[in-house]
Amino acid sequence: MLYVMKLDSEHLEILAMIVEKGGLTEGAEALGKSQPSVSRTMALLEDRIGAALFEPGKRPLRPTELGESLARIGARIHALNLEASRMVQSFRKGHTGRLRIAGTPIFMDGVVSNFIADFQTRQPDVQIEQSYGYLDQLSGQLRNGALDMAIVPLHPSSAPTDMSFVPLLPGRNVIACRAGHPLMRKATITLADIEPYPWIAPPPDSPLYRDLQRALKSIGKEDFRVSFSGGTLASIISVLARSDSLTVLPYSVVFLSRKTAGLDALRIRIAHPDRHLGMLTFDGGTPPPSLRLFAGFLKDEFQLLEARIQHESQVTKRRG
Repeated sequence: MLYVMKLDSEHLEILAMIVEKGGLTEGAEALGKSQPSVSRTMALLEDRIGAALFEPGKRPLRPTELGESLARIGARIHALNLEASRMVQSFRKGHTGRLRIAGTPIFMDGVVSNFIADFQTRQPDVQIEQSYGYLDQLSGQLRNGALDMAIVPLHPSSAPTDMSFVPLLPGRNVIACRAGHPLMRKATITLADIEPYPWIAPPPDSPLYRDLQRALKSIGKEDFRVSFSGGTLASIISVLARSDSLTVLPYSVVFLSRKTAGLDALRIRIAHPDRHLGMLTFDGGTPPPSLRLFAGFLKDEFQLLEARIQHESQVTKRRG
């Protein structure tokens, strides 16, 4: 069986610094140690290996062949320790790590994914795993540690008692259509005007489906003809863009999709949901440090988005 001599890695690092700086005193100063303590460390290392590390009587200090070889190993250990230290510091500051984020599909794909891309431009070493779900499912995943944050539409008073909810954007829905829809040419839209057009329904288990029912009821339309239902945001947008169908979407989704997807909002008021889109986290968890950076970034981005929406609303009102 091969005998393995165990050497103290710190002793090898000290040896490397002495060789690099050219003397015990210089090496001790670079390490922030006293010269006598460094001398004792080298004596211990020589006793351990049973050989001299420096040629006797040589000035400046000159390592033996073995001392030089061990110093090279010590230099590599020192470099690895520095790398490990930088890695830990980066993680503690939130610049590296993994985040598990989930939310309702329409908001995640229509709004949040844009901000995730911007965040990763600034923090490219933070890995984000995105998934989808609704409140009940996501609350369970937060509690069991499978998620770090859920981004959901919720009234602040309805947040689970063991969780924190930070509102980001007030609920604001619109009737969405393609930019060139015939109804976009009308200054005033009545119930009779929208009667001929079919509707796209969000997934039936989604809050947005209930919003659709509530919104249409608020303008006196109890029944509606569904031409397409249950799709993703991408499929809903594709059908909207190639037909005269209508649907109810969060205005933030329409606002961010206008240029890329050719969506627009009809000039008709509908009931808005009594809730906010916000960040939900479990109070009993131990979040990764990067979550703090991500949460702060999201808050700032949503404030900017709300300001843009309000500015455009004021400009539209001034135009009549």
